Amino acid sequence: MHQYDWAAKWARYQPQKEAVKAYTSGQTLTYDELNRLGNRLAHYFLNTLGLQKGDRVAVLAETSLEYILLFVAAQKMGLILVPLNYRLANQEIDYLLENARPALVITEERFWTNMRQCASINKIAHQWSMETLADYCDKTTIKPEDARDPGAEIADDDPVFILYTSGTTGFPKGAIYTHKMLFWNSINTSLSLLVNTESRTVNCMPPFHTGGWNVLTTPFLHHGGYSCLLKKFEPATVLELLEKERATVFMGVPTMLKMMADEPAFEKTDFSHLHYIIVGGEPMPIPLIERWQAQGVPIRQGYGMTEVGPNLTSLHQDDAIRKKGSIGRSNFYVETKIVDEQGEEVPPNTGGELLLRGPMVTPGYWEQPEATGKAIVDGWFRTGDRVREDEEGYFYVEDRIKNMFISGGENVYPAEVERVLLNHPAVAETVVIGVPDAKWGEVGCAFVVLNADDEVTATALSDYCKGHLAKFKVPKSFRFLKELPKNDTGKIDRKTLKGL
Repeated sequence: MHQYDWAAKWARYQPQKEAVKAYTSGQTLTYDELNRLGNRLAHYFLNTLGLQKGDRVAVLAETSLEYILLFVAAQKMGLILVPLNYRLANQEIDYLLENARPALVITEERFWTNMRQCASINKIAHQWSMETLADYCDKTTIKPEDARDPGAEIADDDPVFILYTSGTTGFPKGAIYTHKMLFWNSINTSLSLLVNTESRTVNCMPPFHTGGWNVLTTPFLHHGGYSCLLKKFEPATVLELLEKERATVFMGVPTMLKMMADEPAFEKTDFSHLHYIIVGGEPMPIPLIERWQAQGVPIRQGYGMTEVGPNLTSLHQDDAIRKKGSIGRSNFYVETKIVDEQGEEVPPNTGGELLLRGPMVTPGYWEQPEATGKAIVDGWFRTGDRVREDEEGYFYVEDRIKNMFISGGENVYPAEVERVLLNHPAVAETVVIGVPDAKWGEVGCAFVVLNADDEVTATALSDYCKGHLAKFKVPKSFRFLKELPKNDTGKIDRKTLKGL
């Protein structure tokens, strides 16, 4: 047993404690069952398929108990999991397969049609359906020999995941996620939140996103907690499970929390076991925070990145209103620095690029040394986010640097304009992007979703902005939409908006 074999550790300390449950089937696995089935899978991969430490296993499937067992086997023997986004086009999946070059691909049956249209599939030696994997994960067939440890040696910097970024510009990059990162992210999480053997959660985040694995799932497995797994987010179901499963913490994005708060059952749900909800992805509007607080549920906001952590900052629930708009302070083992365009540190309350350093930083991107060299400079990871830090050490994200546009020679950060628009009582959601302009080079275009039953004109919104912003920051045009396009994790899809 090596130090990163968490299932083996908990099988020794609390063998009969439930670790995970599949909501759809109701099936559960204890830590002892996780350990034994993980051992069985690892031995089969080693001795029958001939897989070795460092081999990649690509998976095109929704969250399941088998997926968790695959992670356990990867921890035990040093395989690298490559979660694939099942919402991608075939051409995009083909690119990921070509880049990762997996020795084994596992696909849920309903996604096989898409997978077979990828030319790279013919280069992969072993091809399984998720149903085949399930045959090796049947706890009713556990035998005494399944207690045998695979005996692998795992180093800190050995990868356990390749997590592909969303690829908003160009092709996706595969962030290498190591066993060391996994450990230190868990430590940072538990020092920021209340995570221990009594912790319980409901996980409905997709498995191809770091949030689905590393916000709560892997920290919970490290600390002996319990997770109820859903294949997808359904607001009414999640509300029901938060009560039924006595969840102590839940992670979601603001869009999810708004949908849950709009459910008829929201005000009748018993949240008494819930310490707080963790929110990431986008800033959470104060009125929505207050709706949840009125039901006795504090909101903990934070900031994360696929390549770093991902759990990097946390805003304590007591500061949610006092530090409106903040992502909180850095977690315990996270070093931060804010620099200007020349790489010099800036004073408090001055905007600059956020740099990060610590044991939770990726060693780089899979087989992309040029991208790695641009992202990691002198040991510091360049986030590409423009932030400021106040005198108390609280961070505020001003915008993604790449979202900035230049209007008449002046830098405009859309997030600043969006914050003003969101303070208008009729505005529910908004995104501002830069669009070409013959006179000014670029100007702002605001896409706006109004609250139900509210009406407001573009002229009125323009006048409102003029009262709060410099003239060059005021959007030149306003487009009203019924809803904003969002990506798989609930974030607003700016790329789609630019094509409208």
